Amino acid sequence: MAHLDILKMLTNGPIIPAARSMEVFKAALTHTIVPSVVLLFGDINSLPGLISLAKEHKKRIILHLDLFDGIGKDKAGIKFLARAGITAIITTKTHLSKFARDEGMIVIQRMFLMDSDSLRTGLSLVRNFKPDAIEILPGAVPASVVEEIIRETGLPILAGGLIRTQEDVDQAIERGISAVTTSRQKLWDAIMISK
Repeated sequence: MAHLDILKMLTNGPIIPAARSMEVFKAALTHTIVPSVVLLFGDINSLPGLISLAKEHKKRIILHLDLFDGIGKDKAGIKFLARAGITAIITTKTHLSKFARDEGMIVIQRMFLMDSDSLRTGLSLVRNFKPDAIEILPGAVPASVVEEIIRETGLPILAGGLIRTQEDVDQAIERGISAVTTSRQKLWDAIMISK
């Protein structure tokens, strides 16, 4: 699938809401026009209800697999999620990314960028398995690093973590980031549904 198509499936602007609780998840579903919500909480028991709510509001769940409880971090767990209706995941684990790709999911590889070594390691992982997009943390990385990641991978770059103001969002987009994932509801104002 083309990178532009992937981005259109995930977002229609510079922000993808992220939810750390049911209350925030419901707000993202009902008050934003973005087609996706990053799910940063939950477990196997709450999954059917979360999927049902998302479908009711015509939203895609981007499941942060590393933060979700009760699903085995293996091929069977990924297969279960795909059959349940999850179509996109975020993970730091490349082997899970491969399983998710086999199930037809959109795969976002999360990279923590703390120093040059973590950048080198992250790029090496992405070269060995090309995800659909990369999410970098923290979101406030230098433009030269974003340019290097884009040049080396050719993939859309999402950014999360330490994005606190609209100015932070604007700067991330200016540096070449495709979209910002954030749980800060005040930053969702630009993507609110007018009632």
